Amino acid sequence: MQLYSYFRSSASYRVRIALNLKGLSYDYVPIHLLRGGGEQFSPQYRKLNHDAIVPTLVDDGHALQQSLAIVEYLEETHPTPPLLPATAVDRAHVRSLALQIACEIHPLNNLRVLKYLKHTVGVTDDVKDAWYRHWVEAGFETLEARLGGDARTGKLCFGDSPTLADVCLIPQVFNAQRFKVDTARFPTIQRIYDHAVQLDAFERAAPGRQPDSE
Repeated sequence: MQLYSYFRSSASYRVRIALNLKGLSYDYVPIHLLRGGGEQFSPQYRKLNHDAIVPTLVDDGHALQQSLAIVEYLEETHPTPPLLPATAVDRAHVRSLALQIACEIHPLNNLRVLKYLKHTVGVTDDVKDAWYRHWVEAGFETLEARLGGDARTGKLCFGDSPTLADVCLIPQVFNAQRFKVDTARFPTIQRIYDHAVQLDAFERAAPGRQPDSE
């Protein structure tokens, strides 16, 4: 397996966590999203990923895109340990948590959006960062209410074993802290994050542990 990744990309971070949880080895191929205007726009990379985004996972000659699709692929091809619960209703719950992060929160603070705000719309860095914090905090408020009020929440988003929800949550919290979101305002989210980052699979996936870390 080859993982085309950028160390600070939340989507790449998700896949690194999943690969580690599954105990799968892979070759790390760095794609710097800022250097030289963005290595993701090179003709060579766009042959693998037409959208010019990371991550891309190449397995057995197949180039797979979109982090949640990649994680679901890993779940289907390497089902142990599972990242989804046993029952349909609990699987729907975990998927909904993951999708709330990946589809409701993350797109509004994606690098492409922030660059467009700054370089095309022309907002200042302060306004750009305020945009980021507003949408992350709005998303975390409802996510905190869901996690804090659900008996299925344990040390992690669902019980005490990592699931797809944690795979998505931990990179989003890391990213939020980079932009000075006060995550202590969200005690359940903060507690889950503090526990997860001590687990080996999450720790090895952390941005600072990647070969392209700056």
